[in-house]
Formats: sequence, structure tokens, C-alpha cells
Amino acid sequence: MTMSHYDSVLPIWSAIQSRFFKTASQLPAEDLALKIGPASIGYMLQHNAEVEYMFTEWYFGRPMPEHLKLSTNAGPGGRQGDYSDLGALLKLLGDSNEHLRSAMRDLPEEAWTVPVESPMGGPATTPLEAVGRLMYHTGIHAGQISLIQKNTRTVQS
Repeated sequence: MTMSHYDSVLPIWSAIQSRFFKTASQLPAEDLALKIGPASIGYMLQHNAEVEYMFTEWYFGRPMPEHLKLSTNAGPGGRQGDYSDLGALLKLLGDSNEHLRSAMRDLPEEAWTVPVESPMGGPATTPLEAVGRLMYHTGIHAGQISLIQKNTRTVQS
């Protein structure tokens, strides 16, 4: 018997997400305001969670929670929000991760490789490819957060 797409993807997704969440949870609250350019660390945490919600809706067919108000989808120069509450950001990250995991778990096996059009445009993307893009996206922001912390501390010293 072959392993399902969900069973193959979940351990990789979980490893990346748990590492990202651990990094986020260990951030000093004052670091949330650090930035290079228009995007602060707090903004990036909010953005990462929002992208998970958007991808879950677009590629896995699970609607975003009605109470969720997107604030980073216009980019860091768009709508401004308050991204200084670490507890709220961690809750949002945990909730978005669970929302995606639940949608992945419920996606029929045959749907994992069916291309889906999204509001992002470009070529249609399968849910399997979308998870890869989310992993890449999370990795980019993890690196940016580390770079911001390193460079702003160096500048402040």
C-alpha cells in the first residue's frame, strides 16, 4: 500500500511549522516592531498566518473563518495594523496551521494533484504544489526575521 499525499506531506509541514512557531514564540515582544524596510517582524508573523488561511481557501476549498480580517494582503505598504501583541500573533499562527492541517486531512486523495486556479493568477497550482509554496514562503520569512534581528541589533550597538 502506498502512502497518501497527506501522510507524506504532514511530517515535513509539521517540522517546518513547529520550528517557525518555536522561533516566533521565543521572540522578545519588543522585537515585533523591528524592521528593515516597510515590514516589521510582527507584520511578517501576521502575514504568514494570513497566507496560510488564503491558501487553505484557494487550494483546499476550506473557507477562512468569518471573523478573520486580512490586513497584510495588500503588502507592507498597504493597510497598516497593530502587530505588537505576541500572544495574539501566536494564536493566529496556531489557528491558521490547524485550519490548514484540517483541510489537508479532509482533502480527497485524488484532489491533491488536480490543478486549481487562484486569485493570485499565474498557472493553476495543485494542492500538493501549494503546500510546497507555503513551506518556501515560511522559510523566506523565517530568514527575514533572523536577518532583521541581526541587522537591527548590529545597527543599534
